[in-house]
Amino acid sequence: MADSESLETVTEHERILQEIESTDTACVGPTLRSVYDDQPNAHRRFMEKLDARIRNHDREIEKMCNFHHQGFVDAITELLKVRADAKKLMGQVSDTNRRLQDAGREVTAQTQEVIRCRVQQRNMATTVEKLQLCIPVLEMYSKLKEQLESKRYYSALKTMEQLENMYIPRVSQYRFCQIMAETLPKLREEIKEISMSDLKDFLESIRKHSDKIGETAMRQAQQHRTFNSAVQKQVTLSCTKPLYGLTGRTPLHHNGLSPEETADEDDTDDEVLTAQDLVDFSPVYRCLHIYTVLGDRETFENYYRKQRKKQARLVLQPQSNMHETVEGYRRYFNQIVGFFVVEDHILHATQGLVTRAFTDELWNMALSKIIAVLRTHSSYCTDPDLVLELKNLIVIFADTLQGYGFPVNRLFDLLFEVRDQYNETLLKKWALVFREIFEQDNYSPIPVETEEEYKAVISRFPFHDVEIEKQAFPKKLPMSQSVPQIYAQVKEFIYASLKFSESLHRSWTEIDDMLRKSTNLLLTRTLSSCLQNLIKKPHIGLTELVQIIINTTHLEQACKYLEDFITNITNVSPETIHTTRLYGLSTFKDARHAAEGEIYTKLNQKIDEFVQLADYEWCMVESDGRASGYLMDLINFLRSTFQVFTHLPGKVAQTACMSACKHLATSLMQMLLDSELKQLTMGAVQQFNLDVIQCELFASSEPVPGFQGDTLQLAFIDLRQLLDLFMVWDWSTYLADYGQPTSKYLRVNPSTALALLEKMKDTSKKNNIFSQFRKNDRDKQKLVETVVKQLRSLVNGMSQHS
Repeated sequence: MADSESLETVTEHERILQEIESTDTACVGPTLRSVYDDQPNAHRRFMEKLDARIRNHDREIEKMCNFHHQGFVDAITELLKVRADAKKLMGQVSDTNRRLQDAGREVTAQTQEVIRCRVQQRNMATTVEKLQLCIPVLEMYSKLKEQLESKRYYSALKTMEQLENMYIPRVSQYRFCQIMAETLPKLREEIKEISMSDLKDFLESIRKHSDKIGETAMRQAQQHRTFNSAVQKQVTLSCTKPLYGLTGRTPLHHNGLSPEETADEDDTDDEVLTAQDLVDFSPVYRCLHIYTVLGDRETFENYYRKQRKKQARLVLQPQSNMHETVEGYRRYFNQIVGFFVVEDHILHATQGLVTRAFTDELWNMALSKIIAVLRTHSSYCTDPDLVLELKNLIVIFADTLQGYGFPVNRLFDLLFEVRDQYNETLLKKWALVFREIFEQDNYSPIPVETEEEYKAVISRFPFHDVEIEKQAFPKKLPMSQSVPQIYAQVKEFIYASLKFSESLHRSWTEIDDMLRKSTNLLLTRTLSSCLQNLIKKPHIGLTELVQIIINTTHLEQACKYLEDFITNITNVSPETIHTTRLYGLSTFKDARHAAEGEIYTKLNQKIDEFVQLADYEWCMVESDGRASGYLMDLINFLRSTFQVFTHLPGKVAQTACMSACKHLATSLMQMLLDSELKQLTMGAVQQFNLDVIQCELFASSEPVPGFQGDTLQLAFIDLRQLLDLFMVWDWSTYLADYGQPTSKYLRVNPSTALALLEKMKDTSKKNNIFSQFRKNDRDKQKLVETVVKQLRSLVNGMSQHS
């Protein structure tokens, strides 16, 4: 058993030793640890085994060294012999090398000289060759500098292009060429900046000269219009072919005249400057070419158009006080015309810098702004002469731009609005004229002493009256001095309206319509308003109102002559279907009706003034036996007033007389029924009856002719029946016949009779204290009370029935 364990141990130790011999020393640790992990005496036995293995290897080493030792010794001996020969050979090689170096030193020096000369020769040839390539580049660059100094920028750009494409690529490897190539873009930018600066100067220049350019263009357009008018008249007279027609585009340098006429004008007028004379366009051409060459034309076009749009907005901005003088409008139009004349020149002188679409866009924007500005500022104008000058300026402005191909229809449409404004200013001016005429009129018939004075009047106003013409001088015309003045001013208004209608490119039919419409406004609004205000003035009395009615009658009759006057101006037949009629007839009729109404009102007011002077003693016992003084004065006033009405139309005088009588009757009735009148005696009734009798006598005296029968007396019928009822004390008849058509007191109202009877009843009670002791007075008092009861029952029955 012990022998078997010993054998295993030995075998294990052999394995461990073989593993130690064949394994890297870094991995020996686990192998050695296994030695200690075995049996207790295994370590000792392993160490013995290890020592035995070491001794075995030492013996093998020793055997090997003994085997090779003699060869090693022999080799060392041989090396010692060779060392002596090597030293000898080294000395010989060194000597030989020294001699060779001494012999080749001179040859080397000569060879180096030859090499140096050859290199210099090659470098010189290369330099000459490269200089031949560089000299043209330098010459071109020098040429470029000269062109820049002389401001020939377009040529300089061409030179740069040649340098970049032809010369610099040949010598691009040199530093100066690289510097030159880097400099060229900077020079291009400098050229762009310089040309852009020139363009800005150009834009500033055309802004300054736009006024002068526009003035020149508008003056030429006005000359064209004047010449066209003269030619048209000549054509109309001689029926010959016109010298020319104003069609198409009108260039600045052409004035529309024949060479002979042009020569004549040149002799008499100053030389006409053109846009090219006032502005140098070369900067914009040069800048356009430069940007085209640089391939940046689009940038230039956008910049130019943007700047021109800004300038257009500045040009279109008017001064705040432009509407005060015509010069303000003229400067405004001149600047706009100058702007678009320049744009038209640029359009035709350059290829695509501005396009027709761009100019049309600018014009449409400008046209809208112009119309808005003119519409606003013209509304501030209160002087018709200034509005007329503005119209002439707008026409010349439109004709000028139309000659350059810009549409101007909206401007002529605007002129219709300006025409309305012109008419408004004319109406305001003529309103002042009419008011002044009315204020200075004496409202009395025109006296004429001689035939010359008569002819002078009828030359200003179409008046014809056979009866008056037969009368001997001196004589009077029925109308006052304001009538011929008003008629003459209406004609002046028509002339003023006609001035605006000229040069509007409208037919005579349209002009005729304009004149008639504006004249209608003058008659129906201005003159009518002045007449209405005149009639309402407090200082205008009945005599003046009568004269106003007479005046309006004659003005109404003169309206047909005004229509003939317009027809003679326009040569448009009044029978034309579209011809507008004058509304003067209705205007003067309305004024006449207002005057008639004012006559009625003033008559009534005058009657009220007289009635207010009445001072009745309502408690008087007996009447004075004569009419009241105030009433006689009133009747005398009415008689004198109605005598003035002899010149009025019959119906007016009759209506005024009837209205006065009715108002007087109503006032007298109200006086009796006044609530403040508490007592009334029979004596007062008798006095009142005397006054009414005078009124009836006045009515029956026919103060105004034309009344039939006792029509005018019927105005006092209510008073007459009421007074008769009380004077006769015929209550039984009144009560018995009440409500019958044949009643004697048909116009007496029960409530009126009751009110008056109660006033008399109260008076009887107070004045007859002892009447109750007399039988007759008691009977009469009972009768009054009975009548009062019956009247009250009638009044109550009427109220219930109603």
